[in-house]
Amino acid sequence: MTTLGRLVQTAAAQGNPLDALRVFLEREDGFEKARQIDRMRFVGYVLELGYDTAKIITSDPYKLAVGGIPRGSFLIMTPVSAGGAPLHFTLLRVTGVSPTPLSNQVQQTYFELHKKSMPELDVWTQSELQWGALDCDVLGMFYANPTAMTRLEFSGDVNNVVSAHRYKVFAPDEALLKLIVNGTVKTDQQHDLGILRTMECGLSSNGALPDIPVRISMLDFKGCRTAMFGKTRLGKSNIVKLIAQGILEATKADKSVGQLIFDINGEYANDNPQDGSRSLRSAYATYCQVYALTERGGTPSKPLRLNFYEQPDSCIEILASMLAQDSKTSNYVRSFASVKLPSVESIATLPDNEKSRSIRKIQMYWAILKKAGFTADESRLRGLGLVGGHTRHFDPHFNQALRTAAYQSVRNGAPPAPPQNLDHLVMELDVMAQFRRDDASNQAFVSKTKPMFDADDGALLDFLNPASGSGPLILRAYQTYHAPNAGDFIAEILRFLDEGKTVILDLGNATDEVRRYFSDMLSKAVFWHQERKFVGNALGDRFVQLYFEEAHNLFPPDSKDLTGVYARFAKEGAKFHIGMVYSTQSPSTINRELLAQTENFFVGHLSSQDETRALSRVQIAFAGIEDDILRAKTPGYMRMLTLSNRFVVPVQARKFEAAVPQGT
Repeated sequence: MTTLGRLVQTAAAQGNPLDALRVFLEREDGFEKARQIDRMRFVGYVLELGYDTAKIITSDPYKLAVGGIPRGSFLIMTPVSAGGAPLHFTLLRVTGVSPTPLSNQVQQTYFELHKKSMPELDVWTQSELQWGALDCDVLGMFYANPTAMTRLEFSGDVNNVVSAHRYKVFAPDEALLKLIVNGTVKTDQQHDLGILRTMECGLSSNGALPDIPVRISMLDFKGCRTAMFGKTRLGKSNIVKLIAQGILEATKADKSVGQLIFDINGEYANDNPQDGSRSLRSAYATYCQVYALTERGGTPSKPLRLNFYEQPDSCIEILASMLAQDSKTSNYVRSFASVKLPSVESIATLPDNEKSRSIRKIQMYWAILKKAGFTADESRLRGLGLVGGHTRHFDPHFNQALRTAAYQSVRNGAPPAPPQNLDHLVMELDVMAQFRRDDASNQAFVSKTKPMFDADDGALLDFLNPASGSGPLILRAYQTYHAPNAGDFIAEILRFLDEGKTVILDLGNATDEVRRYFSDMLSKAVFWHQERKFVGNALGDRFVQLYFEEAHNLFPPDSKDLTGVYARFAKEGAKFHIGMVYSTQSPSTINRELLAQTENFFVGHLSSQDETRALSRVQIAFAGIEDDILRAKTPGYMRMLTLSNRFVVPVQARKFEAAVPQGT
């Protein structure tokens, strides 16, 4: 290059990270003139070149000088003489060894040498045999933005392909590797993830491997979908912790992102001394709030409990899902499980002539819970105001003729005063249930317009006082999910999320059904909460980030439901400022619609070619590295693709720690 050309390029590259290329090429030019091959980063020439692939020729001394060229490593291709063109380079990724035009002759030479047991090669033969060829993918081009020369740009294609002899290929130095890996990452809210690791092997032919930091920007994750794939115990949860940590660090000041983590194994809420790892909660105690089904020593938490009395509409569905696990369920139990109850809040909206029947259904349900041993705070139940102006909150208000007939038939006596507490309510409804079963045709059961009890009432009474069977006693196993003083934790969690806190739900001791229930309930609450803010133009720059494990249970591949909350997360989450991080072992077990909408990927070891093919079909950037994903099994060794990275970056993730390392 002429002196004038160098001046033009130097002036054009000033202030642009691409100036590292100018420095690199000038240094290489100096090494070449001084014949210092052992210090050069030059690896070879181009043999064939297309828009998508390239074949390069290289020699053993060049490969040894740069520490080896493993499959998956990055190479850069530059014109031999750029002329007046702006600084740029084409990025290549090595995919394998390629035959050369002389491969047959080389094999013949080796054959003859070994056949004759020659002790060593002559200088000329040795020089001939040390040449070989490598296949590469053309990933794209780095260049300075023509309209803003201080800004680095990357394109997924190349602007031109000329004769192969006009290019040289180099192994990038540390400065260029940093540019390749981090140059296009958004500059705001960056967080250290780990180091660049192009191969699983930790051995280099010329010393230590370069320590190139890999950075991510939390702007790529807010309001976006992020997938974690790979076999268990290989680092998916560690990456999740690093992302959650990055968001916590990036939003400490403005508290603009609330995070909700569904912790099915308790690893985000609780320290694990066996692994020597701290939990996210203990590392960020001020910013995290844990809700736990079972309180654990050393982990401050709020109870993740439901008040089965105060939330009848949703809690009877939980009981139904638990009862459904028993394949030997009796008919009266199945009938109870099919009952739909009104919510306490909905009673006030009903016409006056319909309130009594709805209130009575809830009272029957209360009696079942009381008989099953579910404790209650009766003062709180009275505060619900279920019966309007009446003072007897536990009185079903049966007409006097019905009460007289029922008590005379069942107890052979006059009815007592109307119920004033839950114990009295249980006795009243026990009598009514038995009287109904013994004398269902009694005229006392018929009002002027319709029967006293409908099908749901009958199912509730039959469960409360069955002709045979355990009745409410079969619900005793589910008392662990109930607390008489449980508040509206959904509203509390939504408030924490609005305040930018990280809420961790410790579901480690829950059944699959209970985990699914809490996931569904809170996911719906978050979605409707964000949607209301969107409609009211109140979203601003605030986000909610959700974290799901065992995601195949929530996003099954054959699901056709496009209206459920998880499908709506995939389609509409970004609009409502809802981001999502989901983890599972296999890409093929996740709904393709969600995969197609996912922006960020972290992929560890997969053991099946079907899985790698499924991955590369839904995200073309993974095409060409399937074999590497199949072979590498080192924990924390991930292939990363984010919004900022247009190509897959192999990274060895650092282990989550409370202190955030300072990246470079």
